[in-house]
Amino acid sequence: MSASVVDESTLPAVEARHAVAADGATAEVLLQRPAGPVREVLYWLPALGVSARQYLPLAQALAMHGVAMAIHEWRGIGSSNHRAGRHDDWGYRELLRQDLPAGVSAVQAVLPGTRYWFGGHSLGGQIATLHAALHPAQAAGLVMVASGAPYWRGFRHARLVWLSLVLAPWLARMMGYLPGRRIGFGGNEARSLIADWARSGRTGRYAAAGIEEGLEQRLAALALPVLALRLSDDWLAPRASLAWLLGKLPRSHATQEVLTPGDLDGRPADHFGWMKTPVPVAERIAHWLGASS
Repeated sequence: MSASVVDESTLPAVEARHAVAADGATAEVLLQRPAGPVREVLYWLPALGVSARQYLPLAQALAMHGVAMAIHEWRGIGSSNHRAGRHDDWGYRELLRQDLPAGVSAVQAVLPGTRYWFGGHSLGGQIATLHAALHPAQAAGLVMVASGAPYWRGFRHARLVWLSLVLAPWLARMMGYLPGRRIGFGGNEARSLIADWARSGRTGRYAAAGIEEGLEQRLAALALPVLALRLSDDWLAPRASLAWLLGKLPRSHATQEVLTPGDLDGRPADHFGWMKTPVPVAERIAHWLGASS
């Protein structure tokens, strides 16, 4: 992988790869290639309620450093043919067993024989880690940005967080989905997805309805290099939250870095603010990938 920066105008156009899951769910995986040969692919999972296209600036910045980036689309968001509702529901099982394999296969069909790294933002970092734990031979390593486990004890206002982890699945069951757009948390989210997320937040352990493998045991057995980028002003993924997630990977070697407003041209170093200034994040990822390859 080349560490040199290329002219943005020389980058290939973004490709939309059509992914079809076994249950008929469809979505587009956005693929940004670098100008030269593709040797490394970062398969990226967005934060809850965030569409794939919002990470295109990050993908372009990575491509300028020679790294290809494939951006997954969540079921229920953007190009997905599903929308959460009383008659349309899914959880971690569908994401891990249906959607991710379909998305990865769609990219591997056009980029076979390359090294794949998995990463994500917030919940995306968690799901990417779970995917790698279920498919360890598929992943060269993990990249987490503004991510961490939602375990309630890792947050400053712990009791309020615990209460939200009780109320969110209750509201989702009552409404048929979580009206995240209305309450300011994620998008409109499927009730089973919120149930799986809230369970991990209340217990501190990963489990999902319909997945028989012990996710905690799979995480403990995973041995991969990990890059974890934390934002200094990020109350949604604080130090303790990230530490709890990394603590589930005792056999993996984690490199941790903290970005401050000084690294982001003075912009807030918070959960979403870095997306407006993605170049420093891309530079750190590209440098780490180059050192880890």
